[in-house]
Amino acid sequence: MITRIRKDFPYLTRRVAGRPLVYFDSAATSQKPRQVLEVMFEAAAHRYGNVHRGIHTLSQEATADYEGARGKLAQFIGAKNWREVVFTKNATEAINLVVWGFASHKLKRGDTILITEMEHHSNLVPWLMLKKKKGVRVEYVKITDEGRLDISNLKSLISNLKPKIFAFAHASNVLGTINPVGEIVKLVAKLSPKTITVVDGAQAAPHISVNVARLDCDFYAISAHKMLGPTGIGALYGRRGLLEELRPVFGGGDMIRSVRFNKVEFNELPWRLEPGTPPIIEAIGWGAAIDYLKQIGMAKLKKHEEVLKITFLKHFASLKFNSLRLKLYGPESVKDRTATFSFNLPGLHAHDLASLLDERGIAIRSGHHCAQPLLARLGTKAAARASLYLYNTEEEIDYFFTRLSQVAKLVR
Repeated sequence: MITRIRKDFPYLTRRVAGRPLVYFDSAATSQKPRQVLEVMFEAAAHRYGNVHRGIHTLSQEATADYEGARGKLAQFIGAKNWREVVFTKNATEAINLVVWGFASHKLKRGDTILITEMEHHSNLVPWLMLKKKKGVRVEYVKITDEGRLDISNLKSLISNLKPKIFAFAHASNVLGTINPVGEIVKLVAKLSPKTITVVDGAQAAPHISVNVARLDCDFYAISAHKMLGPTGIGALYGRRGLLEELRPVFGGGDMIRSVRFNKVEFNELPWRLEPGTPPIIEAIGWGAAIDYLKQIGMAKLKKHEEVLKITFLKHFASLKFNSLRLKLYGPESVKDRTATFSFNLPGLHAHDLASLLDERGIAIRSGHHCAQPLLARLGTKAAARASLYLYNTEEEIDYFFTRLSQVAKLVR
């Protein structure tokens, strides 16, 4: 399977520093298969028009393709109805839509928002902005030293604070930790039935099967470019009733039913939350990415990534006990994490490590990964991160660790 898949990705023809490119930065953004690129080109070249507004053929075709992509996404994440899927610019904007279109009107001074210590800035900064504007409280669920949510602490905070909103990641972009969303939502519903759950699914949806109806969460944010699609488009899933209560954050064209000089009536869902010309080509490309993932099968993708995770962790363990003193952040259990591995090599800054590996044709991430509070909790300001996806191989992992060992010897 992997040999066939790799033929679909044009990036693999690249060489960096004279070597075949090893791309280990999919948690930042995934590469795109030719099937997605070709669909986007065809849409832009031969089927392009503005959506929803034109009677002519191109507009009608573009509208059908655009709304078809919404339907594909709704089915892919297990939404009960396509109207529960609102297109946004990315997962960040999806969360901001909940913050400014829902929470800012529902919460009052002194109300509590609960998030966790492992959140990406996208699911942290907007809540802190709301705190400053509305005088709400923002409290944090602790994580364990292994990088998991502290469930005892979660129970205590939910029981005692009765937060209006609990926002948390399905999977951490630093730790790789996969949180048991379904179990957490049930726990929250039992201890504080009125708490609204907001899930950041940007790092989970590319790797595991997501069914929002079964997870029973209230809102779920997702991004296309993490799952083989283009940048510039994401989505917010919301329960129908809650989306009806969510006020438009921006005004403009296509989100209205009628406008007078002194009055506006908004359109029905989901369009009333999608002002202006939307990312048409990007939505169509996302639909093609979903088709590609479905053709492979999420179960097969998960099985392939299990092999990658096992191989990576075995290599890591052998180096860790071989005097390199590598520090891995997050669970060392394969089933409880994605194939995202953040680590540090003592004596070498993460940026320097990433630069040295780039000279050897390996692309990894370095820095605070838009999670500065989490890295502070981990006792560091920066970390290196290798994140794998369906197009990566065990051979690439072998090569990565060979080069990592060479770099470590140079440092010593």
